Amino acid sequence: MHTRREFLAAAAAVPALGFAAPGPLVIDSHVHVWKHDPAFPFAAGAKPPAEDASAEMLLDLMKANGVSRTVIIQVIHYKWDNSYLASVLKQYRSQFQGVCRVNPEDPAAPDHLSKLTEEQGFRGVRLSPSGNADGDWIKGPLMAPLWKRCADLRVPMTVLAPVGRMPDIVPLIEKNPGLTVVIDHMADSPLDQPEKLELLLALKRYPRVYVKISHMWSLSKQAYPYADSTAQVKRLLDAFGPKRLMWGTDHPISLKQLQYAQAVELFRDRMAIFSPEERAWILGKTVQEVWPFGL
Repeated sequence: MHTRREFLAAAAAVPALGFAAPGPLVIDSHVHVWKHDPAFPFAAGAKPPAEDASAEMLLDLMKANGVSRTVIIQVIHYKWDNSYLASVLKQYRSQFQGVCRVNPEDPAAPDHLSKLTEEQGFRGVRLSPSGNADGDWIKGPLMAPLWKRCADLRVPMTVLAPVGRMPDIVPLIEKNPGLTVVIDHMADSPLDQPEKLELLLALKRYPRVYVKISHMWSLSKQAYPYADSTAQVKRLLDAFGPKRLMWGTDHPISLKQLQYAQAVELFRDRMAIFSPEERAWILGKTVQEVWPFGL
C-alpha cells in the first residue's frame, strides 16, 4: 500500500508542485498513524497494512509540504487501545493534537474519555456508527452520558457516519448546545444523490457544528483534482461558511488515490471556489479554533 520509498517520493514531489511559496497557516485536521511494534499491539482480528505509517514518517511529509500542525485520529487498527497515539502525543506535543476512540457500547466510556483527556492529553473522541443496524447504538441510552461528558470536558465530539445518520445525532446536539461537534468527510454524502446532502446541511442551524470537507477523492468518480466533488464542497461552503469548514488529508488511507503532497495541493492551490480569506480559514484557522495549538 505505502512504503517508506513512497513516503519519500511524495516528499520529493514537493518542488514540482510549487510548495515553496509562503501562504496561509496549514493545519491538517485528519490523519492516522500506526506502527508495527510489540509494545503497541493491534486489536485482535485487525488487519493493518504491512507497512508502518509512523508519526516520524508523517513529520517528514509535513515538513516537506509546509504543514505546520496535524490532528491525529485514533486508527481503527488499535480499536479502543489508544496507547500508541498517546505515546506520540507525549513525544510530539507541539506538532500534534489527538482524538481518541472509546467503546460506545461500554457504560464506562465516559470515564475512559475523562482519563484519556485529563491524563494522556487527548482532545476529543471519535464515534463511528455504521449506517446499518450495527450502528443503532448512536440512538441508544449510552450516548447521552458520553456526549455530556465530552461537553463537560470541553473537547470536541467527532462523528464519522454516513449522511443518513445525521438526524440521529440531532437530539444529542440539542441536549449539548455548548459542545463542539465535527462531522468527518462530508458525512460521505454520495455525489450522485445530491438531495441526501440536505441531511448534513440541516445541521448548519447549530453554530457549534463543523464539517471536514475531506474525502473528495473517495466520493469522486473523476481523476484528480476531483472536479465533480467541487459542487458539493461549494454547497457546504454556502451553508456553513469557511469558519466552520476544515480540510484534511485522511493520510495514509488516502494513498490508494493520491499522494500526501497532492492532498495538500488540492486544498491549498486547486480549489478555485475559495477566496483567499476563505482558504485561510479552511486550511488552518478553523482547525486552530477547534483544536488549539500553541503557535
